[in-house]
Amino acid sequence: MKTARTRLSARYLTALRTHLGGKAANHANRAQSLGRSALAGGLVTLDLAIMHEQAVVALASSYDFAHARNGVLKRAGVFFTQALLPLEEAQQATRETNRQLQQHNETLRRHTAALASGNRRLEREIARRKAGEVTILQGREHYQALFRESQIMQKKLRLLTRQIISAQEEERKEISRELHDEVVQTLVGINVELAALTKGTSAGLHKLRAKIARTQRLVANSVNAVHRFARELRPAVLDDLGLIPALHVFCKGLAARKKLKIQLTAFRGVEALGGAERTVFFRVAQEALNNVARHARASTVTISISRMPAAVRMEIADNGKSFMVGQTLLPKNNKRLGLVGMRERIEMVGGRLTIKSAPGHGTTVCAEIPFTPEKTKK
Repeated sequence: MKTARTRLSARYLTALRTHLGGKAANHANRAQSLGRSALAGGLVTLDLAIMHEQAVVALASSYDFAHARNGVLKRAGVFFTQALLPLEEAQQATRETNRQLQQHNETLRRHTAALASGNRRLEREIARRKAGEVTILQGREHYQALFRESQIMQKKLRLLTRQIISAQEEERKEISRELHDEVVQTLVGINVELAALTKGTSAGLHKLRAKIARTQRLVANSVNAVHRFARELRPAVLDDLGLIPALHVFCKGLAARKKLKIQLTAFRGVEALGGAERTVFFRVAQEALNNVARHARASTVTISISRMPAAVRMEIADNGKSFMVGQTLLPKNNKRLGLVGMRERIEMVGGRLTIKSAPGHGTTVCAEIPFTPEKTKK
């Protein structure tokens, strides 16, 4: 029976190919003949349907059954229907099979419609996402423009800060000159006049002389205070003798007032730096030492100025208490201004400032300024 079924399946494939190719007439008779042979062989509708499906699969490479408009699938169905007629006469269940086949076709149609609707939704979603990408790109360009503007404003602000620092330095220089040239000279003149009054010999002048002596001491203290203020504003020794003598004078006065031990070591070639660079080093040292005196509770400070391959480095280290550098440099902290001023001064001359502070190790301020070999004094 299996061999007969195989032969019948081969005949069905050949007949269907001939039918689809339109190479012979009486396709209905040929199909019905196949149906009668199937019925005679004891086959049922399902067996014939399997033969038909196998034939369609075998012919799929030659005919486009998926494309509804070419009518190939429909013609194959007609051939199959004709082959079923003999079986229909013997078995009424064939009608139910046809009805189910129609239902499958309808389901396929609905699925095709649903797939088309899904494709349309997908296309709309793709279009929406593309529009969103354009909006994101525009927003990114906007924020990039704002970022560039903020960078420009930051550069302008830093330039303004440096100009203010430069103007402040010049103002200090002028005030220092005024204190030296006018105020100190006036106080010295007063002291000379008072000294002349003490040369009288009258007995009645004894109390007057004592008052004049006290006044002289007050004037002398005033002269010393003005000298100290003038040195802190702009030490004349910095312009006249150089950085190292100016640091010696400042350290000596601060050590005496605050009971600090300050050790200074420096290489002589630092004086080959320009006036602006030497002033920056002095101001950084001044600010750092004043911070030590005010906040660190240190007993010892070391200042070292050394030569690097392409720079001059100044390190100021103390043995006092540490502080949180990052937190201190936050914009909301009022104590940051001195540190920011130090950094701005160093960057004005192309240098770099670093501050390290750790519990048990105190604080170290390191400032480096570019220094080419040809600038070194010989």
